[in-house]
Amino acid sequence: MIELEREGDVFVLTMNEGENRWNTSFVRAFAQALDEIEASNGPTALVTLSANEKFFSNGLDLDWIMTNANDDDPTGHPGGDRSVFGAEFMEVMGRIITLSVPTVAAINGHTFGAGFMCALGHDVRIMREDRGFLCANELQIGLTIPVPEVALFRHKIPAPAFHETVILAKRWTAPAAVAAGFVEAAVSLDRLRDAAMARAAELAPLAANRANLAWQKETLYGENAALNTPHGAAHLLKNMHDFVGHPH
Repeated sequence: MIELEREGDVFVLTMNEGENRWNTSFVRAFAQALDEIEASNGPTALVTLSANEKFFSNGLDLDWIMTNANDDDPTGHPGGDRSVFGAEFMEVMGRIITLSVPTVAAINGHTFGAGFMCALGHDVRIMREDRGFLCANELQIGLTIPVPEVALFRHKIPAPAFHETVILAKRWTAPAAVAAGFVEAAVSLDRLRDAAMARAAELAPLAANRANLAWQKETLYGENAALNTPHGAAHLLKNMHDFVGHPH
């Protein structure tokens, strides 16, 4: 389901569960991999990729969510307990965003809904140039986009691409996503893994001080995030003693 290996200073997380659709079992396997990364020490980075030729992640496991099978025993389904999925999934998405090492998503194919969230949670995205779409397709399939997901898109996707993504359910190709500013590079499939690994190795020294990097991410994406402050830059600058913090 999830494989985690380490190559030098880079952890490689491979999603290998078919279309890599998200259910509780998949979430927990992903969380366990994050636990191992966070338990490590020293400069390192993470590359997340897919073993599937066509999909990075095809979003929620809709068959599992919608099925009536095993309602009396929700833990009996291979996808796990549906009743806890929402909270556990969102928790993992938050962990990806604030992980204490640099993160790179190597996007090899279609990346929809929950898979798009996962990719956006990474610090850097590198995408296959000739195939695959990024799309928040919730409105197309009759679902709403939860407020936490909207906040993720707002922080990671520049306007007006944000509006096109959330309201218009645009399917982003790699060149379009690079032009919009939320994918760093588009490369050929045979170069994708190497490009992601090289970028991750370049960024790994930023995790020499894990607490410092984690704190910096929290200031952007955590509670009372700097991007959401009610105060303007001038007030912050003139009263910096009220806002400066550092990891201990």
